[in-house]
This record gives sequence, structure tokens and C-alpha cells, in this order.
Amino acid sequence: MRGYFAIGAEGLSKRMNLGTLMRSAHAFGANFFFTVDADQKIRKAPPSDTSKSPGHLPVFTWDSVDTMDLPRGCQLVGIELTDDSIDLPSFGHPLQAAYVLGPERGSLSPEMLARCDHVVKIPTKFCINVAMAGAIVMYDRHRALGRYAERSITAGAPKIERPKHVSGGPVMRTGRKVPGT
Repeated sequence: MRGYFAIGAEGLSKRMNLGTLMRSAHAFGANFFFTVDADQKIRKAPPSDTSKSPGHLPVFTWDSVDTMDLPRGCQLVGIELTDDSIDLPSFGHPLQAAYVLGPERGSLSPEMLARCDHVVKIPTKFCINVAMAGAIVMYDRHRALGRYAERSITAGAPKIERPKHVSGGPVMRTGRKVPGT
């Protein structure tokens, strides 16, 4: 999969949710994990993170929305049930993205929503667990940007295999001095 992504949450207060979300981030190949304004007691990986993800991906803990320091070009995608949110199945994932979820018993702050480049929602009847929502978003990104065969219209496996990757030819620039020659 091309590009990179991160996932995190604002205002987390439950250790089990943090650990489960971190483990899912590691499993789906996130490049880093973050928290914003998390409860002081849960700022390290809890026992529910059985993959010990901080040994495999960086974890950033920012005290506020203002102190968030995302890489240049990284688009912030809020996951929130609002009237203006884009339905996740219709959303085109940015190649460089950081997905942020709200706290367990609340919503993303107005400051966080104002900072988001996009806001998407999972089309459910009501809010779901923050760790589950994160896993659904990461699965959707993986499904949308991964190199998979098209989904079959009928039940069962796809009828057409996924296309093989084809690299382009070399790009020659005239007048370029190649180091070491």
C-alpha cells in the first residue's frame, strides 16, 4: 500500500480502549499512533495491547490540539457522527492521513473538528466503541488502498485475479550529473 497513516484519539480515558486501538493500529500497519489530551493514567500502552505496539510504531502524546505536530502534507481525518460527515464507504482516503477518534463518552472537540481536513462517519445507527470504530476505519483504508481484486458481484471469491504490479520505465533527465560518475 502506498502512502502512510496514523491513528489516534482525543480525550481517551479507558486503558482497555487505548490498548485495543494500539494493537489494531499495529496489526493494520499504521506508521504511528497518537493521543491528544488523554487521561494522565493511560499515556502508556496498557496490558490489552498484547502485541506491544510501542516497540513497533512510534507513539506520540500531545497535551492539546494546539500542540499536535503532524508531518507536512498529512491530512487530519476526524471520525465523528455529524450531519456533514462523509459516509466512510464513500470516502476517498488520502495517501498521507492521520485519523482521529473522539473520547468514549463524547465527541471530538470543536478545536479538533476545526483542524480536520475531512470528517467521516461510520454509517451506524448509534455510536460504537472507540477501538472498534478505529479498526473499521483502518480496515476500510486497507480495503480501499490495498491491491486487492475487485469484489465479486455474486457470492464467493472474485472471478478475476488482482492485476500484477507493473513498474514504469526509467525516467531520464537530460543534463543531470549522476553522483559517482
